Amino acid sequence: MQISLVIPLFNEDESLPELSSWIEKVMLANHFTYEVLFIDDGSKDNSWNVIRMLSEKNPNIKGIKFTRNYGKSAALFVGFEQAKGDVVITMDADLQDSPEEIPDLYKMIITDGFDLVSGWKQKRYDNTFTKNIPSKLYNTTNRIISGIKLHDMNCGLKAYKNEVIKSIEVYGEMHRFIPVLAKNAGFSNISEKVVQHQARKFGVSKFGWERFINGFLDLLSVTFMTRFAKKPMHLFGSLGVLSFILGFGILTYLTIDKIFFNEFGIATKPSFYFGIMLLIIGTMLFLTGFLAELVSRNSTDRNHYLISKKIGLD
Repeated sequence: MQISLVIPLFNEDESLPELSSWIEKVMLANHFTYEVLFIDDGSKDNSWNVIRMLSEKNPNIKGIKFTRNYGKSAALFVGFEQAKGDVVITMDADLQDSPEEIPDLYKMIITDGFDLVSGWKQKRYDNTFTKNIPSKLYNTTNRIISGIKLHDMNCGLKAYKNEVIKSIEVYGEMHRFIPVLAKNAGFSNISEKVVQHQARKFGVSKFGWERFINGFLDLLSVTFMTRFAKKPMHLFGSLGVLSFILGFGILTYLTIDKIFFNEFGIATKPSFYFGIMLLIIGTMLFLTGFLAELVSRNSTDRNHYLISKKIGLD
């Protein structure tokens, strides 16, 4: 199979028929063998019935329904598990991502040899103040911290080699940082493509301001996990040693002042307490590093999601 489309969705029953028809048109025109995996993330509308109806008309359409809303990362995780295509393409279900981009994305993976290609919505049809400007700030911060030069890391339209999505684990809200996870797994041949962005036709955006606060915290989290997950002592130990040395240096200076220069009342000086505080913090950070080395970061239920129904899947 050439292409697997993984499409997470939440309350998108109005857009699904048009999206499916559009995808089918593009696939037939390019003679692709394909599958479409709709991941219903606990929709409250008629989305699942629409998916079931569409699958009866087109056997390439498959579906997975969660018992409740777990989030986009969970939907992508189970979709990646099921995807069988040589190239896996993700897109949103709200018709803002154009299926016309699929042939070029496929070519960039198969012919040009990229591991991952991320869409870049150079021209966006979103609210300037609530989405466009914050998105630019978010992506700038992302580029600085991650070192990956993508203009739109959070674009839902992406293409991957199958081995890439089988080699990474997406959980929590880490779908925003899949390029970072891929790079950390050894897939550094990452590129981007300017893609067409459509104005929303149905429904409302699931976007909220809390996404940027959570996104920044997630960025710090994924940066730590990718750089120090296997060696937490390198971070905590280094900070602990630095703090300990600074504290020890301050107290040594005060001691020399007391012994050789008859300085009185060193215990009343703020620097004395600051030095002691640095010693304590340094010791705690060092111990934290040791404990972090011992504690496994793996959780048995981190990626366990309750699925109520499936279509076209074992």
